[in-house]
Amino acid sequence: MKRLFVIAFFFGFISQSMGQFSQQERDSIYRLSVQDHQLMLQKLQIEFLRPGPSGNPNDPNAANANESKVADYCLPELLVSKDGSKVTSVSAWEKRKQEIKEYFNAEIYGQIPENIPAVNWKVISQKDSVIGKYQVQVNKLLGEVDNSAYPKIEVEIQMTLTLPKNTEKKVPVVLKFDWNFPAGFNPNPDQKNPWQQQLLAQNWGYASLIPTSYQADNGGGLREGIIGLVNKGEPRKLEDWGTLRAWAWGASRAMDYFEKHPEINAKHVAIEGLSRYGKAAMVAMAYEDRFAVGFIGSAGAGGTKILRRNFGEQLENLVSSSQYHWFTPNFIKYGGPLKTKDLAVDAHHLIALAAPRPIFISSGDPKVEGNWIDARGMFLASVHASPAYEIYGEKGLSKTEFPEVGEFLSEGKIAFRIHKGGHTVVPNWPYFIKFAKFYFK
Repeated sequence: MKRLFVIAFFFGFISQSMGQFSQQERDSIYRLSVQDHQLMLQKLQIEFLRPGPSGNPNDPNAANANESKVADYCLPELLVSKDGSKVTSVSAWEKRKQEIKEYFNAEIYGQIPENIPAVNWKVISQKDSVIGKYQVQVNKLLGEVDNSAYPKIEVEIQMTLTLPKNTEKKVPVVLKFDWNFPAGFNPNPDQKNPWQQQLLAQNWGYASLIPTSYQADNGGGLREGIIGLVNKGEPRKLEDWGTLRAWAWGASRAMDYFEKHPEINAKHVAIEGLSRYGKAAMVAMAYEDRFAVGFIGSAGAGGTKILRRNFGEQLENLVSSSQYHWFTPNFIKYGGPLKTKDLAVDAHHLIALAAPRPIFISSGDPKVEGNWIDARGMFLASVHASPAYEIYGEKGLSKTEFPEVGEFLSEGKIAFRIHKGGHTVVPNWPYFIKFAKFYFK
């Protein structure tokens, strides 16, 4: 079965397809997104954007899924500073990291504003429960964002924290960027050993963070949420942060809460995300040093895939009116007057920003998941990020040859595995736990 079309379109509109919006609301979101996108084009003085390829393999403009048709490309240097000097020490790499972050801030993910308001966490409810055979305490939390500077917009961060009971020491926690599924909906009904129980078996806790509770996943919501609150309801400036960076900001605020929790080992907090949330989890790992481990699922273009590869989803797709909100407005120009090759960074720079902390890059079997996310492109980005780990005397990815489906590359601090399933991380949870346990000793 050809899955490119399924992934590109189902996951492109998952929040709407889950019944969160009426048809009228969807139409309004689409209209506002197009209007804001056009406004950004006007600010950038762009008249035309190159169209991205289609996720439907039967379309005339279908995305390339043939390795023999991948054009040659030249990656920007990782360990060479802007002044041309080579990075050979940790101190030099720390300076190089700041250069890379400044570029990401200005051209891809955007700059977090200086006047961002504080968050006050409240426990909304607390109850004891049993999950499988494990006794737990479930806490529903609400992070109330100070909106005194602009009371017209209210922002709240929704999170549920589940911790094992009767433990004698502080526990690790996996923070998951999660979907706001309807009550009673189970995305993995056939899973015999759910990931929650796998974590509890290790005496670990987990937290479900809802990114769309504090920043909507569409351009029509950019004048609301945390981005809209800081901008007091006005449109973004060209260097302003996008939704991915905003979602990562929310994860950092969750980390603030974990650090103050008496039962959580804040030195052992991992972050997980799939698809667009995989992109957000990777951004969080790059910018937030307090996350100890990353579990990055099928992040693809704009996340852990080499953008310069003309395979699967392309930059032109990312800057369209359906996805541009993930990034700073300045990023749009690379789909118009500029091209992908004009970017001074690529995905290997983003992964490298997490060094020397461990990261698990997860993908589904391309025959099942499809080629839209470009598993090989994510692998290659991991290969080219590895020199940053070597600066610290650590091994990055343990192999430079593209692995077979099911092969677990875990000997270095960048782990990589293609499971046999589709667009999910479910089959890789046991492998991630095995990988993370080594660092949670």
